[in-house]
Amino acid sequence: MHAKTAHELHALLADKKLSSVELTAAVFDRIEKVEAKVKAYVTLTKEDALKQARAADERIKSNQNVTPLTGIPIAIKDNMCTRAVTTTCSSRILANYLPPYDATVVAKIKAAGAVMIGKTNLDEFAMGSSTENSGFHPTHNPWDTKTVPGGSSGGSAAAVAAGEAILSTGSDTGGSIRQPASFCGVVGLKPTYGRVSRYGLVAFASSLDQIGPIAKDVTDAAILMNVLAGHDPQDSTSVDRPVPDYRKALTADVKKLKIGVIKELLGAGIDQAVKAAVQKAIAKFEELGAQIIEVSLPTFEYAVATYYLIAPAEASSNLARYDGVKFGPRTKAAKDLVSMYYNTRQAGFGQEVKRRIMLGTYALSAGYYDAYYLKALKVRTLIKQDFEKAFSGCDVLLSPTAPTVAFKLGEKTADPLAMYLSDIATIPINLAGLPALSLPCGLDRGLPIGLQLIGQAFAEETILRAAFAYEQNTDWHKQKPPL
Repeated sequence: MHAKTAHELHALLADKKLSSVELTAAVFDRIEKVEAKVKAYVTLTKEDALKQARAADERIKSNQNVTPLTGIPIAIKDNMCTRAVTTTCSSRILANYLPPYDATVVAKIKAAGAVMIGKTNLDEFAMGSSTENSGFHPTHNPWDTKTVPGGSSGGSAAAVAAGEAILSTGSDTGGSIRQPASFCGVVGLKPTYGRVSRYGLVAFASSLDQIGPIAKDVTDAAILMNVLAGHDPQDSTSVDRPVPDYRKALTADVKKLKIGVIKELLGAGIDQAVKAAVQKAIAKFEELGAQIIEVSLPTFEYAVATYYLIAPAEASSNLARYDGVKFGPRTKAAKDLVSMYYNTRQAGFGQEVKRRIMLGTYALSAGYYDAYYLKALKVRTLIKQDFEKAFSGCDVLLSPTAPTVAFKLGEKTADPLAMYLSDIATIPINLAGLPALSLPCGLDRGLPIGLQLIGQAFAEETILRAAFAYEQNTDWHKQKPPL
């Protein structure tokens, strides 16, 4: 059961050929078998999950308010608040935090009748590209447990790839849904900024963070997106516009669709095997009737530097609240208020979080604000304008999701800059607030390669349509890890 998609399982549940209790138990059996190797979870909520599964079965039996998610086991990234279930952001500073409320996306998932099976591991406060920065333990890639699953939503992507969850949620600040989806051979969608509520998402960089689905195929991503999307008055950045039925976009027809191939993301720094797989995907789109156009986005070379000024600056501000006063553990080794702040943050935050807080505080400090932060905001505008120019002649833009396949655990931990460059293809999209999707398009040495499709603001339907057409004409999404 754990290997099936949500839409296949929904059909079995609706026809009463399977109960949600049986399905949930099957997923927990799978977790028992493989979790020691993968380490995708921080918290499992088996008792609650079985209770929710029984409620879902009652709902299906009485045929009341049944949705495509009713009875489907789903994992939640552990930076989204879950009422009375620990929400740690994989940080020691929040190790025992029990939120008094559900994040809007969690409330929506529960209202749809899905079964929450647990909270997945991530890079601490979503800062990282490998899930090695977790305050608890690194997560391993199900395709090769000596490699990383990507980050920061590594636990969410690994759980879906390993069959430890049917669906999961991720958050994406600079590639944190798409890059792990690429490394783990699953589908990950980062929606347009403002399309999904951030209320209850623990903030890393508020102008960049966005929640989205991680799934086994494009249909499942569309099903979960239908639930996640929509205006929320509790989030001032949430956009009030109608939500389409994303499943209706899955027509498998890309005739006359104009696809722009980003020249800068098929050049230096992109692995040969990745390049070859993406070129084959481009040929497949051409064969399906799409029009291929080469486009240039020259400001991309400044995107990583721009991001690493804006995101840490916002993190420095957002993480000021973790001071040993309001929530989380407080150090006992303190002689006054200042030393209490200092020692609590010193013990509670990991190396990468401290690094980014310092980078951000420096970029915002008197005398440096104009030279760094303000200049980065101006470059962000130029990147956005580059996208606008490219979209004046294209419907969708295409690139690799990551420059390489998954790298070995520990390979880049000593070199933060090499780690930061693994998000070179995903970061510009967050800076411009656009939607983008990663789906599998090949294998290299037995490890998945991801193809990234980028859309105009609020054009999730267009990228889902293109992704579905590609998926239906290839079988990369059917490949499973040998775990």
